[in-house]
Amino acid sequence: MGAICFFVLTDLWPWLVISDLCTLTPERFPIMAPLLKLGIPAGSLQEATGELFRRAGYRIKFSSRSYFPTIDDDDIECMLIRAQEMARYVQDGVLDAGLTGHDWIVETGADVHEVTELVFSKVSRRPVRWVLCVPNDSPVQEVKDLQNARIATEVVGMTERFLGEHGVTANVEFSWGATEVKPPQLADAIVEVTETGNSLRANNLRIVAEVLQSTTRFIANHESYRDPQKRQKIDDIALMLNGAIAAEGKVGLMMNVPRDRVEQVLALLPALQNPTVTNLADEQWVDVITVLDETVVRNIIPRLKSAGARGIVEYPLTKVIE
Repeated sequence: MGAICFFVLTDLWPWLVISDLCTLTPERFPIMAPLLKLGIPAGSLQEATGELFRRAGYRIKFSSRSYFPTIDDDDIECMLIRAQEMARYVQDGVLDAGLTGHDWIVETGADVHEVTELVFSKVSRRPVRWVLCVPNDSPVQEVKDLQNARIATEVVGMTERFLGEHGVTANVEFSWGATEVKPPQLADAIVEVTETGNSLRANNLRIVAEVLQSTTRFIANHESYRDPQKRQKIDDIALMLNGAIAAEGKVGLMMNVPRDRVEQVLALLPALQNPTVTNLADEQWVDVITVLDETVVRNIIPRLKSAGARGIVEYPLTKVIE
């Protein structure tokens, strides 16, 4: 059996010697291991992240029974990690790169390289906000009123630093969940994350102060980012993710325009940059191509037609690379 195995291996790698059979490791043969270990945030951002990668050109498939999603790129190995823990694992080199919130980088104090900001979330493209809240009928009106108060939150370190900046000492307790329901019986105030504020209002809470605004960040381990191959892969992913985000809510328009009506048509077109105008075989006409917000299309196309444009074609965009 050993001889047969040796024959098969040497048929693939003629330069392999017999002593190498016991030392086949990813370090010696990097072709056998993925180039990049990538952390995908588990939980509320998981599906949004998968959809963003899909629009960027990567297909990630999640399984309810595995923490290792598959991706259609042999150079990448994905792993599901809670966003709260991501920065620490990237800092320690367990992962080469990953996606997490700026809030969790601040909370853990992790030393990582921030490759790019990715403005997307589970609800909207607005940043999420960590806010200091109290019950509607609480006498607290400003941060200094919380001296010696009991405050529940998932971000203990961030909250203590914020209170310290305001000269306030309080009993900050870690909350394992359902933080909104703890005041007034279990806490005088909370520091909680919100996008819309709906949950806070539903629990009769009002905001006293904003502690931090946070967006998703694509981060990398410092050593990994110094590796030329890994850095190129990380930068490529960042470029495609940002391109997918930039294309969200935008469409392309192309149309034929009589040469003597070009100025009237261009005056109607809001664009990322100047529209592209190219000559056609018929010298009396030009082709105009532009990118604009999808929300204005229904209003602008009739005006373009009235201005002389013909053959107007609207097409979806998956990525916009500037």
